[in-house]
Formats: sequence, C-alpha cells, structure tokens
Amino acid sequence: MAWRVGEVTITRITESEPEISLADDLGFWPDATADAVNAIQWLRPHFVTPKGDLRLSFHSLLVETPKTRVVVDTCVGNDKTRHMPAWNQMHSDYLEKFAEAGWTRESVRGVLCTHMHVDHVGWNTMWVDGRWVPTFPNARYYFSRQEYEFWTNKAGPYHEQLPDSLRETMESSALLVDSVMPVVDAGLVEFVESDHIISPEIRLLPTPGHSPGHVSILIESRGQRAVITGDMAHHPMQIACPAWSTVLDTDPVQARKTRFDFYERFVDTPTLVIGTHFAAPTAGRIVRDGETYRLAV
Repeated sequence: MAWRVGEVTITRITESEPEISLADDLGFWPDATADAVNAIQWLRPHFVTPKGDLRLSFHSLLVETPKTRVVVDTCVGNDKTRHMPAWNQMHSDYLEKFAEAGWTRESVRGVLCTHMHVDHVGWNTMWVDGRWVPTFPNARYYFSRQEYEFWTNKAGPYHEQLPDSLRETMESSALLVDSVMPVVDAGLVEFVESDHIISPEIRLLPTPGHSPGHVSILIESRGQRAVITGDMAHHPMQIACPAWSTVLDTDPVQARKTRFDFYERFVDTPTLVIGTHFAAPTAGRIVRDGETYRLAV
C-alpha cells in the first residue's frame, strides 16, 4: 500500500493487523462503549468488523523523497521480551516486507519515532551476535528532546497511575534498554525540537497530549500535502469523537485539544491523513460530518 504526494512516495509496511474486542481492550478507550462505536456507521467496513471489533494496524511508513529515505515509527520489533503475549519474542516478516518494498536497511537515512511507546521504537534495533544493534546503521535517529527526557527521567509517576496490565505493556525501562539506548550509544541519535525540519519535504508537527513530546509528521511536495498522525489518534473513531482519550495519554485534556486543533486545521482540505494505527485503507481526508468529523476514504 503506497501513496504519492508530489515527488514523495509513502509506503506502508505492516507488522501486524489485530482485531480487538471492546470487551477485551483493557479499558484502553474508557468512553468507547460498544453502543457508542456501533453508532458511528461510517467506521464499517474498514475500521470495525461486522461483529463490532476494532480493526487496528501496527505499521511503519517509509517516506522516500528525491534525496532521502526516512522510516516513520518502527513498530514492536523481533526477539524482544514484552509482557503482552502478542508482542513477546515476536518473529515477524517485517524485514522481508521491507525488502519487498525495494528498500534495504542500509539505504535508510532517517528514522522518526513519533513518540517513545513500545510499539513505535522496536525496529530501531535488532538482535545480532548477542547484542542489540541499530537496524538502520546509516540513518540519523530523530528523537524529540522533550520526549526522550520525559521517558528517561520523569515517567515514573505517570506509570504508577496505570492499571498493572497496561503499565507492564508499556515496558518503558525495557524499551529504553533494547530499543533506544543502543542507537544513542552508537552516536546515531539527533535530539530535536518538536517542529524540526528534516528535509524540504518532511517536518515534525507538535501534537502533544498522548505523550509530552509527541509529534506528527507533515509532508509537503509540489503543492500536495500529507500528515502522518502518530498516536494523536489511534483509531478513526477518535475522528468522530475527538473527546475520546486513551488511558495511556499522559495529558488527556491536552490530547483532546490536540485532536480538535488537528481536525480543524485539516478539515475539508486536500490533505491526506495517514493513520499510524488505522487499518486499511489507512489514509483519507478529514471532512465535516454534522457537528463532528469523519475520514473520507
């Protein structure tokens, strides 16, 4: 699955595509009751199954400009010890799909992590000869300075507020050890501000709330524009209901404001909105839907 934005090509590389029952989602979306989700009719058939389960996708987005190649978000990764069974010691065909897209690990020049949750940093590294090494050895890894400082210094009180199951799932200490610090120690990381310009076509867009330094990715070329959401919204139902936050949002009030501001900025424009966890078709345009919004695909 790929999109063209001017001279930029954006390709989706999928690690997994789960279907999640609202009854078994660990209370991730407290406001998303089955009745409330079923009332959003446009979510079917792409984003909600006939029986009412949520369709999600965990994928990277490969962004190729005329002069550079950048990977946005690196999923969960293989061989990593995680409390969530579906993510524990994964052995996915992620790198095979990467090669099928015509990319090599060595050809990547930039890696952007929208934030430092476990499912966005995993393929930063891979297990080789008994140690974690950078998956993309020729890339600069761009980390929001604010995001990095939060997770390395200040995340403890935030984690203490989470239910045990979700606190274990986030694995902040583990992911720092196996997915963040190895690239820092290799000298590949560039700590940047949340509005940093990566290239003439790619820049960071501050979208805080889910985490303090969370960013989305704005792509512009030849008068065309796309934006990669990150976890500003996890599922298209949060387009219809921007007030629905997740229990993992470090600042739920800010997260809601960010979504409203984001939708108002891009509503009824030609901007292609690409959801970091949106199931296929993954991308569309934000349009008004009465007093709220929907994703036109």
